Amino acid sequence: MQFDLSAVETATMVFLGTLFFGLLLTFFIMTAAFVALALLGVGRLAWFVAASLLFGAVHGINDAWDRLVHHAGTVELPGDFPGDLIGQSSPSTGTYPRVVLRDS
Repeated sequence: MQFDLSAVETATMVFLGTLFFGLLLTFFIMTAAFVALALLGVGRLAWFVAASLLFGAVHGINDAWDRLVHHAGTVELPGDFPGDLIGQSSPSTGTYPRVVLRDS
């Protein structure tokens, strides 16, 4: 027994065609939304990894600088500074005494 499409009413064929294209559009939009969410997730993960690495590098540099400064503050220099630099007037600053700065 063969099925003859000419026996089907036009309204039925239009209805079935509309359903088919509706389903096709639905699957297309669902696929596009899934791809967009996946790309968004990958982008956020990449941003999180880059920010974490940068944050860790900055904290590492800060910790290393802190250790260096504290170590330099505890170092005792042998002897006094050469000459009498403290209290001398500097030619470039007029009458201001020269000051030796140390990290405290």
